[in-house]
This record gives sequence, structure tokens and C-alpha cells, in this order.
Amino acid sequence: MLGVRPDTVGAGRTDAGVHALGQVMGVPGVADDADLAGLHMSLNRLCGPSIAVNSVIRVPEDWHARFSARSRTYVYAVLQAPVHDPWLAGSSLHHPDTLDVPAMNEACGHLVGEHDFSAFGRVAEALSPQRNLWELRWTQSGHLLRLRARASSFIGQMVRSLAGTLIRVGEGRGSPDDIPAVLASRDRGAAGPVAPPHGLCLVSVEYDDGWSRPFDPFR
Repeated sequence: MLGVRPDTVGAGRTDAGVHALGQVMGVPGVADDADLAGLHMSLNRLCGPSIAVNSVIRVPEDWHARFSARSRTYVYAVLQAPVHDPWLAGSSLHHPDTLDVPAMNEACGHLVGEHDFSAFGRVAEALSPQRNLWELRWTQSGHLLRLRARASSFIGQMVRSLAGTLIRVGEGRGSPDDIPAVLASRDRGAAGPVAPPHGLCLVSVEYDDGWSRPFDPFR
């Protein structure tokens, strides 16, 4: 459509099996006279129905989909019900037993803030495991539990590791009071299991520019 093979830059990577409702992609070098409305329509014709492009807009040349992002928000969904729901099977983790949501939220309180999250994920040698987790909380609507996590950035598998650890607390196999020691250990083996990828969704990426409208249906 552009007449060239474009470079694309994503706001963030997701593990195989993870969903995205608010991924942002940047395409540098698009001609000034490009028909963005036509490009938007053509992309959806080509990519649908499994991928939907919500909008196509022009941004400043110095803007970067990844490095200009101020924060990213993920939601991990758990269906707490005796029987699975086929309609939600691909986008939520089925948990047949009742989880202790207050205990899980108490554990969240120990994780919010700036910490070394080595115990909760993987990080490349050149990068720091230090992250500032601005928001982490569980909400419940009927049988559906949602863990909302917001930070400037995350290390590999961090949200899934947080979810797995918090679910273990909800099952009574761990205590909220254990979390500070897990953080301090910086040992991946001290935390809970990595939750399956299909329950996780990148719901929004936020920018300071003012042009971006985070697409977050779970707020």
C-alpha cells in the first residue's frame, strides 16, 4: 500500500498467546501526502477479523511508539466459577475454586512502588530489573476477576509472574506477608508460577503528547 517495505515499531512486545486491545505501532517514513483514511480502511480489510486497526494518525518525527510511551497497562483475567465458559476460554484463566480477593489485594500493596523485580520475571543482562509499579489491584465483576497492572515498563513475564504469585496467595498457599521477602530475595524460584499467557491482555499504552487516547475497556 505504501509502495515500500515499511519498518514498524511496537510500543511493547507480548509473549506468544498474550492478547492486545491497545497495542500501538509506529511506521516511520510515510509520505506526507499518504491517504491515512484509505490506509486505515485497507489495513482492516487485510488484517480482519483477527486484528483490528482502531485508528491511523500522523505523529511528530521524533515520536517513538516504544520510547515515547509514559505507561503501559495490562489486565490479567481469571474466571472464578465451578464450570468453564467456552466464550471466555481463550481470554481468561479458569479457576474452579473461590479465591481470597482481599488477601490478593493486600499482597498487591507490598508490590506497588519502585522495586527490584528480579523475582518476578526475566531481564536482559544490559537492562535493570528495577521497575516502578504504579498500580496493581484485583477487581471482581460476577465470576470474572481482573488484575490491573500499570507501570512505565515491565520486565519479561513480569505481569504473568505477579498474577501467578497472587493467585497462589488467593488459594491460601501463600500469605500477603510473604511478598516482601520474595521481592528481597531477587530469586525467581521464590515467587509463584508464571500464569498462562491467554489470560493476559495489553489494554492501553499512554503518552504525554495528548494525541493518544488509551483504548481500555476494562477501566
